[in-house]
Amino acid sequence: MAAQLVIVYHRQPYEEQVENGRLVLRENRSPNGIVPALKGFIGQVDSASWIAWKKAPPAGKAPGFERRVTVRDSYGSYEVVRLPLQAEQISQFYHVTSKEALWPVLNSFPSMYSSENTHWATFREVNRLFAEAACEEAAPGAVVWVHDYNLWLVPQFVRRLRPDLKIAFFHHTPFPGPDVFNILPWREEILDNLLSCDLVGFHVPRYACNFAAVSQGLRDVAQVTWQPAAAGLGRHGSALAEPQAPTSLRVGGRTVHIDAFPIGTHAELIAQSMSREQARDHVAQIRARLPERKVIVSIGRVDYAKGTREMLLTYERLLRRRPEMHGKVKLLLTAVAAADGMRVYRRSQQAIEQLVGRINGFFGSLSWQPVVLSTTPMTFQETLAHYRAADICWITPLRDGLNLVAKEFVAAHDSRDGVLILSEFAGAAVELGEALLVNPYSISQMDDAIDRALDMPVQQQQRRMLRMQEHVQRYDIGHWTRHVLRWFDVLRAGTAEPAPEPEAQPA
Repeated sequence: MAAQLVIVYHRQPYEEQVENGRLVLRENRSPNGIVPALKGFIGQVDSASWIAWKKAPPAGKAPGFERRVTVRDSYGSYEVVRLPLQAEQISQFYHVTSKEALWPVLNSFPSMYSSENTHWATFREVNRLFAEAACEEAAPGAVVWVHDYNLWLVPQFVRRLRPDLKIAFFHHTPFPGPDVFNILPWREEILDNLLSCDLVGFHVPRYACNFAAVSQGLRDVAQVTWQPAAAGLGRHGSALAEPQAPTSLRVGGRTVHIDAFPIGTHAELIAQSMSREQARDHVAQIRARLPERKVIVSIGRVDYAKGTREMLLTYERLLRRRPEMHGKVKLLLTAVAAADGMRVYRRSQQAIEQLVGRINGFFGSLSWQPVVLSTTPMTFQETLAHYRAADICWITPLRDGLNLVAKEFVAAHDSRDGVLILSEFAGAAVELGEALLVNPYSISQMDDAIDRALDMPVQQQQRRMLRMQEHVQRYDIGHWTRHVLRWFDVLRAGTAEPAPEPEAQPA
């Protein structure tokens, strides 16, 4: 059956496991994150399909590749079309072009940019395969919803093949200003693809403003319309603050709608999970293993943009500056190692491991280890338990599209205590103004932030945490889903903009 909604995202919407020699598809262990958030739309439409890639079996092996599978899980019933990519295609599409050329520019690290090994024609070809699969699945007038920068070239292929379709695009990453974006030698092709969409979405107004500025610089934009930033996103004073956001631009006789609205977390589910006796026992067990007075948690992945090196250097300075904290503080650091083939992250992982070794070797003893490092991911329940057990969550990326970890920590904690240290260069900073916002490029600000977090009175912790929890509960994943669905209705109806949103209510 042709789909009303076609989600185009490179990851498959399930986990593959081998049981008794058979490959089985299991629902994602974590109900939070990008994939579960997108799967939440499946039950909201009559029919849905998902386009992803999967590594093709090696040449000469028995052909067992299923291009199409039907999935039935707690989200509903939907079709998944898997594109069989060869190893070289995967390397060029994802490991090289996406991570070595596009990722550094998106995150404003031009010194890390490299196109030396990039074969753009392969990247374009993979995007064409995604587009063709989406067009084959889509019902007349359906919405094709494309996700993230490695599928930047899908929209024009879809527009040429199926002009009846409505095309929406959502960026989960930052979007840089013209001076950085224009480093890309393929900038005009990328922009023309985005301008082929009916709707281009971002997490926060700053990224939408940057997109409008890039468009005005490279193309003859007839008109840009603006309005005040959505509720809770127009804060002043932080690095990504923007009081207004573009809502549409007119170019080439077409109107391209622009949306800036950050994804939420599943706050109610997290709160319910942490209210169970088993979860409370788990938290108590973690604290029993950690006799330190202050426990700091930081969860992320190996990536130079995540600021893990800068955080560890700050922690090292703390232990030098405040010897009274020795034996009384511990940093639990999860920096998940990159997948095989990600050459660009090897140096970052080595730097993290060396810094942790240096800190533990210099300050540690047989009875106290200042840092515990894990490079393997924890389960969702394990992660939530560590959030609740921790006194401080330290999330200071140098650049981040949003950062759901910050929202998860707030949702998993309770309003009695807890401190969130958050980089003002993370998209979530424009929402979570009660966090300790910090410029991670500033040594003095980083030092001051960890001191304030360690010394903050409980009453102040409670006041800040309560306000952040109210926001996270009010603007949760359900609110984001309803917001996007209203946009889909606009695209299908051809109207100017969504109906005014009802005021979100706390969960």
